[in-house]
Amino acid sequence: MKPFLSVLLLLSLSTAGFSQADIQKKIQTALIMAKPGDTIQIDYGKINLTKTLWLDEGKDIVIIGNGMEKTILSFAEQVEGAEGLKITGGSNITVIDLSVFDSKGDGIKAQNTDGIRFINVKTAWSGKPHKNNGSYGLYPVNCTKVYIDHCVAIGASDAGIYVGQSTDIVVKNSIAYNNVAGIEIENSLNAEVFANEAYNNTGGLLVFDLPDLIQKKGGNIKLHNNHIHDNNLPNFAPKGNIVAKVPDGTGVMILATNNVEIFNNRIINNNTAGTAIISYFMTEEEIKDQDYYPYPTSIYIHDNYYARENVKATHRGRMGKMFHLKLKFGKDVPHIIYDGILDKKLLDSDGNMAKENRICIRDNENQSFANIDAENNFKNIDFSINGYDCQRQKNSLK
Repeated sequence: MKPFLSVLLLLSLSTAGFSQADIQKKIQTALIMAKPGDTIQIDYGKINLTKTLWLDEGKDIVIIGNGMEKTILSFAEQVEGAEGLKITGGSNITVIDLSVFDSKGDGIKAQNTDGIRFINVKTAWSGKPHKNNGSYGLYPVNCTKVYIDHCVAIGASDAGIYVGQSTDIVVKNSIAYNNVAGIEIENSLNAEVFANEAYNNTGGLLVFDLPDLIQKKGGNIKLHNNHIHDNNLPNFAPKGNIVAKVPDGTGVMILATNNVEIFNNRIINNNTAGTAIISYFMTEEEIKDQDYYPYPTSIYIHDNYYARENVKATHRGRMGKMFHLKLKFGKDVPHIIYDGILDKKLLDSDGNMAKENRICIRDNENQSFANIDAENNFKNIDFSINGYDCQRQKNSLK
């Protein structure tokens, strides 16, 4: 085993001679000098930092604290950079047992990294949720082999745990609350999200495919054994962000993604939609990306438990007003809502969706459903699930 590349950061009388600038320099120097196989050990204490910490092109590197409640990297006084910790390039990087608080922008961003692991890591913004908080807590983007386990994300103005344009993803045993989106998988392939808890977010768990991104199409996503409850926090995302359109009270939202399986989840007390399946057209944004596919297809929702209090859906925001003025569900809001906007190219001569592209909904406890006929200005809302009572082959991750 190679020796630790250690940085002593125990803030006690024995280290009273170190200024905050010295401590910052020691950590950054360790990141710059790290060689393959090294471990950077950050000891106990709250460390006040003013600049982004950056690991570039590292290989087989471990950054480790002494627990998320014992090693806290605070960026409340940050004056340089946006992220708290930024990881670019490289391979096989592990961040474990520490917290990042109050970064100016994203908490921890990993970009173009082959093999990134976050284990027992917390990202948070202090105080009440606010639009000036950083966008993302844990933010791997354009990465492969993403692994997130026993992490906590609090207060992000976009998504607490976000994985974007990435491949081969596991998000498990983690908690997200007080974010706009608790957990979000975006334009990503081969993702398994399970045994997580998302509560008191605007939206609990989002799976989106969006236009104008490098990785055009996500899919092969499994969401299972999660507890997604009480996600009724008013949306505090800055205007212009796509998540600013998510209505509070959203449990799970699937937007324009292919091949998503949702099963064995507890989806409870999300007042607007337990599960929403929508096309990009529901955002009312212009599509300029000619390679973008805006429809959700091949969705399988089964064996979930649904429950909600007998309350009205939100009336805040554009989609909230749609619920209030167009859908008029009152307090009897269906657990599963589908916008009903179809790709006509996928229909057979009888106007039915081809089997391989169908949305199937089956064997959910307390199951209720509505096709809201958004394409025809909600004229013919259909509560019958008969056309969606089918079974799909269960996803197997590659």
